[in-house]
Amino acid sequence: MSRTLEEDKAILQKKIREATAHNATPENQQQVRTLRKRLKRVQRKLRSIERQRSRAST
Repeated sequence: MSRTLEEDKAILQKKIREATAHNATPENQQQVRTLRKRLKRVQRKLRSIERQRSRAST
């Protein structure tokens, strides 16, 4: 079962909070960076979909 983009966003935000709450080892920093990149990708997709919906309704 696939998750919605909103669910992905919430999960990624939770993972980032958990990862940044722990120590800041170089390995952990790379993992956080990867998670943030994935989050930004999901956020861009959500904004794109919202723009499409608003243009379609006008």
